[in-house]
Amino acid sequence: MIRQGPMTDSDTNSATRTTHFGFRTVPEDVKADMVHGVFTNVASKYDVMNDAMSLGIHRIWKDAMMDWLAPRNGQKLLDVAGGTGDIAFRFLKRAPNAHATVFDMTQGMLDEGRKRAEAAQMGDRLDWICGDAMALPFADNSFDVYTISFGIRNVTRIQDAINEAYRVLKPGGRMMVLEFSQIPTPGLQWLYDRYSFNVIPRLGQAIANDRDSYQYLVESIRKFPPQEVFADMIRKGGFENVKYRNLSMGIAALHSGWKI
Repeated sequence: MIRQGPMTDSDTNSATRTTHFGFRTVPEDVKADMVHGVFTNVASKYDVMNDAMSLGIHRIWKDAMMDWLAPRNGQKLLDVAGGTGDIAFRFLKRAPNAHATVFDMTQGMLDEGRKRAEAAQMGDRLDWICGDAMALPFADNSFDVYTISFGIRNVTRIQDAINEAYRVLKPGGRMMVLEFSQIPTPGLQWLYDRYSFNVIPRLGQAIANDRDSYQYLVESIRKFPPQEVFADMIRKGGFENVKYRNLSMGIAALHSGWKI
């Protein structure tokens, strides 16, 4: 009998490392495919569902993001998980001589973005690239601004995505994250949970004919770390002057950090 050598730590880690997919525990190496399936399924109805789920408030949150970000002409934006282009379009409207790269893991989301009227008007200032937020296909020090909106909670290893953001930003560059978060008042969080778990999956079924995908999205929000914990992750990635602002009492939050 041939005796096999001992299993190394890396072998053990790769074989046993798990993460969450909503409330389910899954192997790390399958989560990306599962998330890809979710967003492929909902791509054609994604913008409509955003309006329905948030009663249109996501537009106010994105405008608040732009107000704090203050886009400037000549800047290069990388919008990760940029999907249908909402953030990139807002950025370019405020900085007409800037350039935006919309980056997403799901080609279907990018295709939906290209169909929007804004895409045609801004075609010479927009790139659309499909890939992995944990392994960005860009050189070090390439962008002035990195944004990710309602997407970082879906990344398999969030810290890896933050580290990549730091790598591709130029010195003096800024990362800004818009993400669903935690309401600091327990009673209000309880009410919001009742809405999220009882209403949003039903809206997904009615509008997108996909209850399961929206059940996952609701669960993924509850699994995302609270504001200060996420701020510490951004600091761990090398960013300085890290701050956050709650939106709508903490239903969503904006996090900002600088590469100095």
